[in-house]
Amino acid sequence: MGLIFDIKRYAINDGPGIRTTVFMKGCPLSCVWCHNPEGVSSRKQKLYTKKKCIGCRTCVENCPQKALALTPEGIVTDNALCHLCGKCAEGCPALAMEISGTEYSVDYLMKEIEKETVFMDRSEGGVTFCGGEPLLHPDMLLELLHRCGDLGIHRAVDTTLFAGEEIVREVMQHSELFLVDLKHMDTVKHKLYCGVSNELILSNLRMVAEAGHAFHIRIPLIEGMNADEENITRSAAFLSSLPWQHRTVNLLLYHDIGKNKHEKLGTVYNPAHYPMATPSEETVERCKAIFSMYNINVIIGG
Repeated sequence: MGLIFDIKRYAINDGPGIRTTVFMKGCPLSCVWCHNPEGVSSRKQKLYTKKKCIGCRTCVENCPQKALALTPEGIVTDNALCHLCGKCAEGCPALAMEISGTEYSVDYLMKEIEKETVFMDRSEGGVTFCGGEPLLHPDMLLELLHRCGDLGIHRAVDTTLFAGEEIVREVMQHSELFLVDLKHMDTVKHKLYCGVSNELILSNLRMVAEAGHAFHIRIPLIEGMNADEENITRSAAFLSSLPWQHRTVNLLLYHDIGKNKHEKLGTVYNPAHYPMATPSEETVERCKAIFSMYNINVIIGG
């Protein structure tokens, strides 16, 4: 059994073709700009959208632990009593309550994946395992990869590459593609903004490239964090040094969708108030020019 927080069908930005993307819960990184904060914790979490709440008290009445109360500020949860059983979310007519994280077996997930194979086949798509960080769950991930491989389904793994080399090598042997975010080249800033240093990530990325495994690089481009000329130049130089045929990076322009999710979780987005903004057109063009100097193509988005 594994904790899954979403299954996205007909995905078109998680690898080639039309794909089914499985989101595994839990991530060793804690990026301040994360747009899936509900995927960071390895445990179930409750999300509450106050503006959706109609004050019907169904969730209060459904809670077997009597952990909920309706107040002028909306529904309040006593976390000491809450068992995250999900009864509140099951009965909420306005979908104001959600539980992030459902335990699924490999058999169940394979049935869900197999439902979409006709679309995968027609579009040369497949399945993508995402997170969180799928490499945090190697046993389940490898079993899913094996079974997808037996069915001839194209397998992509969307990963930070923050994992032991032996795990990366084994997953590499049973997948066709890695999707890798390159967040920052400075290890001190990487640890400050993402919670971990980047040495292991860069080492694994070089290993993947030298092994000849296919990978796509995506850079979350954030003004004030990593869009400066020094970091982009270091990124381009590092990528250019790899034995890498694809030689294309996707620049993912910053958005603050994670802010609303933090509100639902009852947590704080960017508590240190780091300056983060969508890069200007001038910044984007400068970044494209730097990558071009290193013979690396740039795609905006994707």
